Amino acid sequence: MKELALKYGCNPNQKPSRIYMNEGELPVEVLNGKPGYINFLDAFNSWQLVRELKAATGLPSAASFKHVSPAGAAVATELSDTLKKIYFVDDLELSPIASAYAAARGADRMSSYGDWVALSDTCDVQTAKLLQREVSDGIIAPDYTEEALEVLKTKRRGTYNIVKIDPNYVPAPIEHKDVFGVTFEQGRNELKIDEAMLMQNIVTENKELTEEAKRDLLIALITLKYTQSNSVCYAKGGQAIGVGAGQQSRIHCTRLAGNKADIWFLRQHPKVLNLPFVDNIRRPDRDNTIDVYISDDYEDVLADGVWEQFFKTKPEPLTREEKKEWLATFSGVSLGSDAFFPFGDNIERAKRSGVQYVAQPGGSIRDDNVIDTCNKYGMTMSFTGIRLFHH
Repeated sequence: MKELALKYGCNPNQKPSRIYMNEGELPVEVLNGKPGYINFLDAFNSWQLVRELKAATGLPSAASFKHVSPAGAAVATELSDTLKKIYFVDDLELSPIASAYAAARGADRMSSYGDWVALSDTCDVQTAKLLQREVSDGIIAPDYTEEALEVLKTKRRGTYNIVKIDPNYVPAPIEHKDVFGVTFEQGRNELKIDEAMLMQNIVTENKELTEEAKRDLLIALITLKYTQSNSVCYAKGGQAIGVGAGQQSRIHCTRLAGNKADIWFLRQHPKVLNLPFVDNIRRPDRDNTIDVYISDDYEDVLADGVWEQFFKTKPEPLTREEKKEWLATFSGVSLGSDAFFPFGDNIERAKRSGVQYVAQPGGSIRDDNVIDTCNKYGMTMSFTGIRLFHH
Protein backbone atom coordinates (compact mmCIF):
# COMPACT_ATOMS: atom_id res chain seq x y z
CA MET A 1 0.00 0.00 0.00
CA LYS A 2 1.44 3.34 -1.06
CA GLU A 3 -1.01 5.67 0.74
CA LEU A 4 -3.55 5.78 3.55
CA ALA A 5 -6.37 8.30 3.80
CA LEU A 6 -6.85 9.97 7.18
CA LYS A 7 -9.99 11.45 8.72
CA TYR A 8 -8.43 14.93 8.86
CA GLY A 9 -5.16 16.69 9.64
CA CYS A 10 -4.13 18.31 12.92
CA ASN A 11 -7.62 19.82 13.22
CA PRO A 12 -11.03 18.82 11.79
CA ASN A 13 -11.01 21.74 9.34
CA GLN A 14 -7.76 20.54 7.72
CA LYS A 15 -8.88 18.29 4.88
CA PRO A 16 -7.97 16.31 2.89
CA SER A 17 -5.37 14.36 4.84
CA ARG A 18 -3.28 11.29 4.07
CA ILE A 19 0.09 9.62 4.55
CA TYR A 20 1.80 8.27 1.44
CA MET A 21 5.08 7.18 -0.11
CA ASN A 22 6.54 8.60 -3.30
CA GLU A 23 8.48 5.39 -3.76
CA GLY A 24 7.87 1.96 -2.30
CA GLU A 25 5.22 0.77 0.14
CA LEU A 26 4.20 2.25 3.49
CA PRO A 27 6.13 0.52 6.30
CA VAL A 28 3.04 0.26 8.49
CA GLU A 29 -0.09 -1.86 8.59
CA VAL A 30 -3.19 -0.77 10.49
CA LEU A 31 -4.49 -3.85 12.30
CA ASN A 32 -7.38 -2.09 14.01
CA GLY A 33 -8.97 1.35 14.26
CA LYS A 34 -8.38 4.40 12.09
CA PRO A 35 -5.33 6.37 13.22
CA GLY A 36 -5.27 10.07 12.45
CA TYR A 37 -2.64 12.60 11.43
CA ILE A 38 -1.36 13.34 14.95
CA ASN A 39 -1.54 9.62 15.80
CA PHE A 40 0.92 8.84 13.01
CA LEU A 41 3.21 11.72 13.98
CA ASP A 42 3.32 10.25 17.48
CA ALA A 43 3.68 6.73 16.11
CA PHE A 44 6.66 7.43 13.86
CA ASN A 45 8.49 9.60 16.41
CA SER A 46 7.88 7.20 19.29
CA TRP A 47 8.89 4.16 17.22
CA GLN A 48 12.23 5.77 16.37
CA LEU A 49 12.79 6.53 20.05
CA VAL A 50 12.17 2.98 21.32
CA ARG A 51 14.11 1.44 18.43
CA GLU A 52 17.15 3.55 19.32
CA LEU A 53 16.78 2.91 23.04
CA LYS A 54 16.78 -0.83 22.39
CA ALA A 55 19.85 -0.52 20.15
CA ALA A 56 21.74 1.60 22.69
CA THR A 57 20.93 -0.44 25.81
CA GLY A 58 20.05 -3.91 24.53
CA LEU A 59 16.88 -3.78 26.65
CA PRO A 60 13.20 -3.88 25.63
CA SER A 61 12.02 -0.28 25.49
CA ALA A 62 8.74 1.61 25.57
CA ALA A 63 7.51 5.18 25.22
CA SER A 64 4.34 7.09 26.03
CA PHE A 65 3.76 10.00 23.62
CA LYS A 66 1.43 13.01 23.63
CA HIS A 67 1.39 15.71 20.95
CA VAL A 68 4.63 14.57 19.30
CA SER A 69 6.72 14.57 22.49
CA PRO A 70 7.34 11.79 25.01
CA ALA A 71 5.56 12.00 28.35
CA GLY A 72 7.78 9.10 29.37
CA ALA A 73 10.26 6.54 28.07
CA ALA A 74 11.85 3.54 29.75
CA VAL A 75 13.80 0.34 29.34
CA ALA A 76 12.86 -2.96 30.96
CA THR A 77 13.98 -3.16 34.60
CA GLU A 78 12.75 -5.01 37.66
CA LEU A 79 10.29 -2.57 39.22
CA SER A 80 10.32 -2.18 43.00
CA ASP A 81 7.14 -2.84 44.96
CA THR A 82 6.84 0.92 45.53
CA LEU A 83 7.05 1.71 41.82
CA LYS A 84 4.56 -1.04 40.98
CA LYS A 85 2.17 0.54 43.47
CA ILE A 86 2.48 4.12 42.19
CA TYR A 87 2.20 2.87 38.60
CA PHE A 88 -0.94 0.89 39.57
CA VAL A 89 0.44 -2.42 38.27
CA ASP A 90 1.05 -4.22 41.56
CA ASP A 91 -1.81 -6.61 40.75
CA LEU A 92 -0.45 -7.59 37.32
CA GLU A 93 2.06 -10.09 35.99
CA LEU A 94 4.67 -8.06 34.11
CA SER A 95 6.86 -9.24 31.26
CA PRO A 96 10.00 -7.19 30.45
CA ILE A 97 8.22 -5.15 27.76
CA ALA A 98 5.20 -4.64 30.04
CA SER A 99 7.53 -3.39 32.79
CA ALA A 100 9.08 -0.94 30.34
CA TYR A 101 5.68 0.46 29.39
CA ALA A 102 4.50 0.59 33.01
CA ALA A 103 7.54 2.77 33.79
CA ALA A 104 7.15 4.91 30.66
CA ARG A 105 3.52 5.66 31.43
CA GLY A 106 4.04 5.85 35.18
CA ALA A 107 6.63 8.62 35.04
CA ASP A 108 4.00 11.28 34.32
CA ARG A 109 0.56 9.68 34.43
CA MET A 110 -1.18 13.04 34.11
CA SER A 111 0.49 13.72 30.77
CA SER A 112 0.19 10.10 29.60
CA TYR A 113 -3.61 10.20 29.77
CA GLY A 114 -4.78 9.40 26.22
CA ASP A 115 -1.26 8.57 25.05
CA TRP A 116 0.21 6.89 22.00
CA VAL A 117 2.26 3.82 22.94
CA ALA A 118 5.44 2.56 21.26
CA LEU A 119 7.12 -0.78 21.98
CA SER A 120 10.50 -1.92 20.69
CA ASP A 121 9.47 -5.58 20.96
CA THR A 122 6.44 -7.73 20.22
CA CYS A 123 3.41 -6.66 22.24
CA ASP A 124 2.53 -9.57 24.52
CA VAL A 125 -0.67 -10.28 26.45
CA GLN A 126 0.78 -8.87 29.70
CA THR A 127 1.33 -5.47 28.05
CA ALA A 128 -2.07 -5.65 26.38
CA LYS A 129 -3.81 -6.32 29.71
CA LEU A 130 -1.98 -3.37 31.26
CA LEU A 131 -3.11 -1.16 28.38
CA GLN A 132 -6.64 -2.51 28.42
CA ARG A 133 -7.48 -0.58 31.56
CA GLU A 134 -5.72 2.67 30.70
CA VAL A 135 -6.95 5.58 28.57
CA SER A 136 -4.86 5.45 25.40
CA ASP A 137 -5.28 6.40 21.73
CA GLY A 138 -3.18 3.72 20.08
CA ILE A 139 -0.04 1.65 19.85
CA ILE A 140 2.78 0.91 17.42
CA ALA A 141 4.95 -2.21 17.68
CA PRO A 142 6.85 -4.53 15.34
CA ASP A 143 4.42 -7.37 16.09
CA TYR A 144 1.64 -8.60 18.36
CA THR A 145 0.81 -12.00 19.78
CA GLU A 146 -2.65 -13.33 18.96
CA GLU A 147 -3.66 -13.05 22.62
CA ALA A 148 -2.49 -9.45 22.78
CA LEU A 149 -4.46 -8.52 19.66
CA GLU A 150 -7.61 -10.10 21.05
CA VAL A 151 -7.29 -7.99 24.21
CA LEU A 152 -6.41 -4.71 22.47
CA LYS A 153 -9.22 -5.02 19.95
CA THR A 154 -11.72 -4.79 22.83
CA LYS A 155 -10.52 -1.28 23.77
CA ARG A 156 -12.59 1.79 22.91
CA ARG A 157 -15.50 -0.37 21.84
CA GLY A 158 -13.36 -2.05 19.22
CA THR A 159 -11.89 1.13 17.70
CA TYR A 160 -8.50 1.18 19.44
CA ASN A 161 -5.71 2.07 16.99
CA ILE A 162 -3.25 -0.78 16.50
CA VAL A 163 -0.36 -0.23 14.10
CA LYS A 164 2.27 -2.77 13.08
CA ILE A 165 5.55 -1.42 11.70
CA ASP A 166 8.17 -3.18 9.64
CA PRO A 167 11.23 -3.19 11.95
CA ASN A 168 13.53 -3.50 8.93
CA TYR A 169 12.23 -0.33 7.27
CA VAL A 170 14.98 2.19 6.49
CA PRO A 171 13.78 5.71 5.56
CA ALA A 172 15.36 7.80 2.82
CA PRO A 173 18.41 9.79 3.98
CA ILE A 174 16.82 13.10 2.94
CA GLU A 175 13.54 14.27 4.47
CA HIS A 176 11.12 17.00 3.44
CA LYS A 177 8.42 19.09 5.11
CA ASP A 178 6.09 21.70 3.64
CA VAL A 179 5.40 24.85 5.65
CA PHE A 180 3.35 27.73 4.24
CA GLY A 181 3.65 26.30 0.76
CA VAL A 182 7.44 26.14 1.00
CA THR A 183 9.31 22.82 1.04
CA PHE A 184 12.09 22.34 3.57
CA GLU A 185 14.75 19.70 2.99
CA GLN A 186 17.37 18.28 5.34
CA GLY A 187 19.36 15.16 6.02
CA ARG A 188 17.74 12.86 8.56
CA ASN A 189 19.14 13.01 12.09
CA GLU A 190 20.91 9.65 12.02
CA LEU A 191 23.17 10.53 14.95
CA LYS A 192 24.05 7.45 17.01
CA ILE A 193 23.92 8.11 20.74
CA ASP A 194 26.11 5.71 22.70
CA GLU A 195 28.40 5.41 25.73
CA ALA A 196 31.42 6.64 23.76
CA MET A 197 29.70 10.02 23.35
CA LEU A 198 29.38 10.28 27.15
CA MET A 199 32.97 9.36 27.93
CA GLN A 200 34.90 11.44 25.40
CA ASN A 201 34.82 14.80 27.20
CA ILE A 202 34.00 14.77 30.92
CA VAL A 203 34.73 18.35 31.93
CA THR A 204 34.15 18.31 35.70
CA GLU A 205 36.52 17.43 38.52
CA ASN A 206 34.39 14.37 39.26
CA LYS A 207 34.87 11.95 36.35
CA GLU A 208 32.81 9.06 37.70
CA LEU A 209 29.96 7.70 35.57
CA THR A 210 28.40 4.55 36.99
CA GLU A 211 26.88 1.95 34.68
CA GLU A 212 23.43 3.04 35.86
CA ALA A 213 24.27 6.68 35.13
CA LYS A 214 25.48 5.82 31.62
CA ARG A 215 22.24 3.95 30.93
CA ASP A 216 20.11 6.77 32.30
CA LEU A 217 22.00 9.46 30.38
CA LEU A 218 21.50 7.46 27.18
CA ILE A 219 17.77 7.30 27.97
CA ALA A 220 17.68 11.06 28.59
CA LEU A 221 19.54 11.96 25.38
CA ILE A 222 17.63 9.56 23.12
CA THR A 223 14.37 10.80 24.64
CA LEU A 224 15.43 14.39 23.87
CA LYS A 225 16.22 13.48 20.27
CA TYR A 226 12.46 13.00 19.77
CA THR A 227 11.18 15.76 22.07
CA GLN A 228 10.03 19.14 20.77
CA SER A 229 12.76 21.68 21.57
CA ASN A 230 13.86 23.37 23.75
CA SER A 231 13.93 20.31 25.97
CA VAL A 232 15.48 18.84 29.11
CA CYS A 233 15.06 15.31 30.50
CA TYR A 234 15.67 13.88 33.98
CA ALA A 235 16.18 10.10 34.20
CA LYS A 236 16.65 7.56 36.98
CA GLY A 237 16.35 3.80 37.36
CA GLY A 238 16.11 3.09 33.65
CA GLN A 239 13.38 5.59 32.83
CA ALA A 240 12.70 9.23 32.10
CA ILE A 241 11.13 10.77 35.21
CA GLY A 242 10.64 14.33 33.97
CA VAL A 243 10.50 15.77 30.46
CA GLY A 244 10.35 19.51 29.79
CA ALA A 245 9.38 20.05 26.16
CA GLY A 246 8.86 22.96 23.79
CA GLN A 247 9.95 25.81 26.06
CA GLN A 248 11.55 28.97 24.74
CA SER A 249 13.87 29.31 27.76
CA ARG A 250 16.36 26.67 28.88
CA ILE A 251 15.76 27.37 32.58
CA HIS A 252 12.02 26.95 32.07
CA CYS A 253 12.72 23.51 30.54
CA THR A 254 14.85 22.62 33.52
CA ARG A 255 12.22 23.81 36.00
CA LEU A 256 9.34 22.09 34.23
CA ALA A 257 11.15 18.78 33.92
CA GLY A 258 12.48 19.10 37.47
CA ASN A 259 9.00 19.73 38.86
CA LYS A 260 7.79 16.58 37.11
CA ALA A 261 10.72 14.60 38.52
CA ASP A 262 9.89 15.94 42.00
CA ILE A 263 6.27 14.82 41.65
CA TRP A 264 7.44 11.37 40.55
CA PHE A 265 9.53 11.12 43.72
CA LEU A 266 6.89 12.65 46.01
CA ARG A 267 4.41 10.02 44.84
CA GLN A 268 6.64 7.52 46.65
CA HIS A 269 6.21 9.32 49.99
CA PRO A 270 4.52 7.09 52.62
CA LYS A 271 1.68 9.59 53.03
CA VAL A 272 0.89 9.38 49.32
CA LEU A 273 1.24 5.59 49.21
CA ASN A 274 -1.27 5.29 52.07
CA LEU A 275 -3.93 7.74 50.89
CA PRO A 276 -7.36 6.32 51.88
CA PHE A 277 -9.03 6.35 48.46
CA VAL A 278 -12.66 5.35 48.16
CA ASP A 279 -13.27 1.95 46.63
CA ASN A 280 -13.39 1.65 42.83
CA ILE A 281 -12.04 5.15 42.17
CA ARG A 282 -11.18 5.62 38.50
CA ARG A 283 -7.49 5.75 37.66
CA PRO A 284 -7.65 9.23 36.10
CA ASP A 285 -9.45 10.55 39.20
CA ARG A 286 -6.80 8.96 41.40
CA ASP A 287 -4.00 10.51 39.31
CA ASN A 288 -5.61 13.94 39.42
CA THR A 289 -6.26 13.71 43.16
CA ILE A 290 -2.68 12.67 43.91
CA ASP A 291 -1.45 15.61 41.85
CA VAL A 292 -3.64 17.98 43.88
CA TYR A 293 -2.64 16.35 47.18
CA ILE A 294 1.05 16.88 46.43
CA SER A 295 0.49 20.52 45.42
CA ASP A 296 0.70 23.41 47.87
CA ASP A 297 -2.97 24.32 47.51
CA TYR A 298 -4.26 20.88 48.53
CA GLU A 299 -6.49 22.12 51.37
CA ASP A 300 -8.00 24.87 49.22
CA VAL A 301 -8.86 22.53 46.32
CA LEU A 302 -10.02 19.56 48.38
CA ALA A 303 -12.22 21.59 50.73
CA ASP A 304 -15.06 20.15 52.80
CA GLY A 305 -17.67 18.59 50.53
CA VAL A 306 -15.06 17.84 47.86
CA TRP A 307 -12.58 15.43 49.44
CA GLU A 308 -15.39 12.99 50.27
CA GLN A 309 -15.66 12.16 46.55
CA PHE A 310 -12.18 10.66 46.62
CA PHE A 311 -11.22 9.65 50.17
CA LYS A 312 -12.83 7.53 52.86
CA THR A 313 -11.41 9.91 55.46
CA LYS A 314 -9.80 13.29 54.90
CA PRO A 315 -6.03 12.73 54.86
CA GLU A 316 -3.58 14.94 56.67
CA PRO A 317 -1.80 17.27 54.22
CA LEU A 318 1.73 16.66 53.02
CA THR A 319 3.29 19.81 54.42
CA ARG A 320 5.91 21.92 52.69
CA GLU A 321 8.37 20.93 55.38
CA GLU A 322 7.66 17.23 54.80
CA LYS A 323 8.04 17.63 51.05
CA LYS A 324 11.29 19.52 51.46
CA GLU A 325 12.63 16.85 53.81
CA TRP A 326 11.62 14.02 51.43
CA LEU A 327 13.08 15.72 48.35
CA ALA A 328 16.35 16.25 50.23
CA THR A 329 16.82 12.46 49.97
CA PHE A 330 16.41 12.50 46.18
CA SER A 331 19.73 11.49 44.58
CA GLY A 332 21.45 9.68 41.71
CA VAL A 333 19.43 11.42 38.99
CA SER A 334 20.78 11.92 35.46
CA LEU A 335 20.03 15.00 33.37
CA GLY A 336 20.24 15.56 29.63
CA SER A 337 19.78 18.78 27.67
CA ASP A 338 19.23 19.09 23.91
CA ALA A 339 21.42 22.25 23.76
CA PHE A 340 23.98 23.92 25.99
CA PHE A 341 23.16 25.35 29.39
CA PRO A 342 23.78 29.10 29.12
CA PHE A 343 23.97 29.72 32.88
CA GLY A 344 24.72 27.85 36.10
CA ASP A 345 21.14 28.47 37.30
CA ASN A 346 20.07 25.34 35.40
CA ILE A 347 22.50 23.27 37.47
CA GLU A 348 21.30 24.92 40.68
CA ARG A 349 17.72 23.91 39.82
CA ALA A 350 18.78 20.41 38.77
CA LYS A 351 20.58 19.88 42.10
CA ARG A 352 17.28 20.41 43.93
CA SER A 353 15.92 17.34 42.12
CA GLY A 354 18.77 15.02 43.01
CA VAL A 355 20.83 15.38 39.82
CA GLN A 356 24.33 13.90 40.05
CA TYR A 357 25.12 13.30 36.35
CA VAL A 358 24.73 15.72 33.44
CA ALA A 359 25.14 15.37 29.67
CA GLN A 360 24.86 18.42 27.42
CA PRO A 361 26.51 19.67 24.21
CA GLY A 362 28.60 22.43 25.77
CA GLY A 363 29.63 25.45 23.74
CA SER A 364 28.25 28.34 25.80
CA ILE A 365 30.44 31.38 26.42
CA ARG A 366 29.64 30.72 30.09
CA ASP A 367 30.65 27.04 30.10
CA ASP A 368 33.12 27.85 32.87
CA ASN A 369 30.28 29.06 35.12
CA VAL A 370 28.25 25.91 34.43
CA ILE A 371 31.27 23.66 35.11
CA ASP A 372 32.06 25.54 38.33
CA THR A 373 28.49 25.08 39.52
CA CYS A 374 28.70 21.34 38.85
CA ASN A 375 32.02 21.19 40.70
CA LYS A 376 30.47 22.99 43.67
CA TYR A 377 28.08 20.05 44.08
CA GLY A 378 30.46 17.27 43.08
CA MET A 379 28.48 16.47 39.92
CA THR A 380 29.83 14.69 36.86
CA MET A 381 29.18 16.50 33.57
CA SER A 382 29.93 15.32 30.06
CA PHE A 383 30.09 17.60 27.04
CA THR A 384 28.78 15.56 24.11
CA GLY A 385 29.41 18.22 21.46
CA ILE A 386 26.10 17.27 19.83
CA ARG A 387 22.93 19.35 19.73
CA LEU A 388 19.60 17.47 19.64
CA PHE A 389 17.04 20.03 18.47
CA HIS A 390 13.80 18.49 17.18
CA HIS A 391 11.09 20.50 15.42
